[in-house]
Amino acid sequence: MSGSEKQKMLAGELYRAGDPELRRDAAANMAWLAHYNTTLALPSAERHALLAAHLGGVGPKAVIRPPFHCDYGYNITLGPEAFLNFGCVILDVVAVTIGACTQIGPGVQILTADHPRDPEARRSGLEFGRPIAIGANVWIGGAALILPGVTVGDDAIVGAGAVVTRDVPAGATVVGNPARVVAPR
Repeated sequence: MSGSEKQKMLAGELYRAGDPELRRDAAANMAWLAHYNTTLALPSAERHALLAAHLGGVGPKAVIRPPFHCDYGYNITLGPEAFLNFGCVILDVVAVTIGACTQIGPGVQILTADHPRDPEARRSGLEFGRPIAIGANVWIGGAALILPGVTVGDDAIVGAGAVVTRDVPAGATVVGNPARVVAPR
């Protein structure tokens, strides 16, 4: 491992979140969130402009309904017409990619942040992240939880309240805790 704590974080290596540079980034993001989360009554074009100025990438007609919460913002990419409903949380210590026309229900949590399994390493304050990729035209039901390192394939459905611990194949429907593929109807 070499480089700054931010470089380590972005590379998915063990890093210390209390690093001054990361704390400054998180503080700037909190200030942005404090403003963004007051914009529900603004026209969608104005909210889109705020997203485009802060997130890593925002396609045309992408929408996040406030309130919204994330760690940094700069690791989030939204495809064209992606939609995140009220109360979504994205822990974006590494890349989170959400494809075109994907619909994400209220209260969904997308969590890239992870922690060492070894108790001594965990006690030392080290953590790391594993990227999450959500394909195009995916539907994620309300209160679903997407865990670190998961890929959700194009056209998949994640049932409301599902806890997704492993990759979801394209076109599959998963439900439950842990989420499992169900037979098509």
